[in-house]
Amino acid sequence: MSLLKAEGVSGGYGDLEVLRDVSIRVEPGEIVSLIGPNGAGKSTLLKTLFGLLRCRRGVIRFKGEEVTHALPEALVRKGMAYVPQVDNVFPSLSAEENLEMGAFVLSGDLKERKERVFRLFPRLRERRHQRVGRMSGGERQMVAIGRALMLDPELLMLDEPSAGLAPVLVDHIFEQILAINRTGVAILMVEQNAKKSLELAHRAYVLAAGQNRFEGPGPELLTNPEIGRLYLGG
Repeated sequence: MSLLKAEGVSGGYGDLEVLRDVSIRVEPGEIVSLIGPNGAGKSTLLKTLFGLLRCRRGVIRFKGEEVTHALPEALVRKGMAYVPQVDNVFPSLSAEENLEMGAFVLSGDLKERKERVFRLFPRLRERRHQRVGRMSGGERQMVAIGRALMLDPELLMLDEPSAGLAPVLVDHIFEQILAINRTGVAILMVEQNAKKSLELAHRAYVLAAGQNRFEGPGPELLTNPEIGRLYLGG
C-alpha cells in the first residue's frame, strides 16, 4: 500500500486552475522529487495534498484512507508534515520555542523529541535560545524542518528547502534530508536544484503546465536527454 497516493488531482486558486489531473504516489521510506519549470504547479500540488487548497477533482489517499478534503490539522495528526518555502518559522521565538510549537497537539515532556531534532541539527542545540529572526537562512531552514519533525511524521513534504541558501549550506541541507530519510521518514520534495533533487530521489515526477510530463527513478530521469534539455539546462 502506498503511503500517499493522489489520482487525477485538479485544483488551483480562485477561478485559476493550476493542476490538471495530476497523479503521484509516495511509497513508505521513499524520497520523491517534483521538478519542472516555474508555474508548473509543484508548490500548488503540495498545498493541495496538505489541505491548504481545495482539491476540485480527484482523490487523495494517505495510508490507504481517503483524505481528499481533510484539513491540515487532521493530516498532521495522521502523520503528514509540510514545510512551506516562506513564512515557515516564528522569528520572534527562540529555536527551542519554535520546536515546541511544532508539537502543539501534544501534552507532556517534549525533551526526547527535541533531543532527536538536536541530534539531526547540532547547530540548533548551540543556538537553542537564540531568536530565530536573528539566525542565518540555513539555520532558519533547520528550525523549520526540525519543527515539522517534532510529531514524528511518516511523510515530510518540503517546498524548496534550498531556496536562497549559499552553496555550502545547500549541500548541508541535502545531507540532513538524507539523514532524515534514513530514519524511515518518507519525503516528498519540490526543489529548484533539479539535478541535486534527482540525484537524491528514489523516484521523481516532472510537472509541466500543471500536468504529469515524466515519471521514473531519479537517476534515470537525470540522464534522460529530453529532460536534460528542457529542465536541467542541457
